[in-house]
Amino acid sequence: MKTNILPSDKSVALLLDPDKAKGKVLDRMIETAVSAGADYILTGGSLTFCDIAPLINHVRNKCSIPVILLPGNLLQLNTSVDGIYFISLISGRNPELLIGNHVVAAPHLKNIRDRVIPVGYILVNCGSKTSVEYLSQTEAIPSDKPDIIIATALAGEMLGMKMIYLEGGSGAKNPVPPEVIKAVKENITLPLVTGGGLKTAEQVKDAFDAGADLVILGNGCEKRPSLLKEACMVRDSFRKKK
Repeated sequence: MKTNILPSDKSVALLLDPDKAKGKVLDRMIETAVSAGADYILTGGSLTFCDIAPLINHVRNKCSIPVILLPGNLLQLNTSVDGIYFISLISGRNPELLIGNHVVAAPHLKNIRDRVIPVGYILVNCGSKTSVEYLSQTEAIPSDKPDIIIATALAGEMLGMKMIYLEGGSGAKNPVPPEVIKAVKENITLPLVTGGGLKTAEQVKDAFDAGADLVILGNGCEKRPSLLKEACMVRDSFRKKK
């Protein structure tokens, strides 16, 4: 089951919401991910009303794309995935999301520790208050404060994170600004992820141009499934340049 769950090249991931990705809709999204050549399928959310296990099992039965858990809370823990992004909300000051929940989760995950990737998760205000902010009881860092975002990312790297995730939040009005992505990438040595608010291929290109290693698409693909194919085409154009 072990696979490369740290992006080593420009990569695209589809994020599936357990409450929305069901039945024929889910199968169509998986088919699109396979045909587009998505690198990863992520699952998880800030708030879920159903067990996440059936979704994980269904995806694994339908395709061979690595499945990575992006747990929004302890109820979403599952060890049957290819990897887990062990998120620490380093932009906030909620102790439960910095270390508290991790202490509870660690014994459950100790036998798959080689599949657990510590991720420094930074919420960036992209024009609207998101579900993540409300449920985490934290404030996003304003996008016009790049110095704070850079310092937070650097702290995450120095604390031992293996990846930095700049997140606009589910349903964000806009994506993380390219200038913010670029500023962070120039100051860290870790893989850089961004997601939230990405609605067009041009925005995906801007994120990759700015230095993002992995782009995560969620709501944008639910509203316009062709976005995933377009994003993978943009990714391929970057890979050909190497």
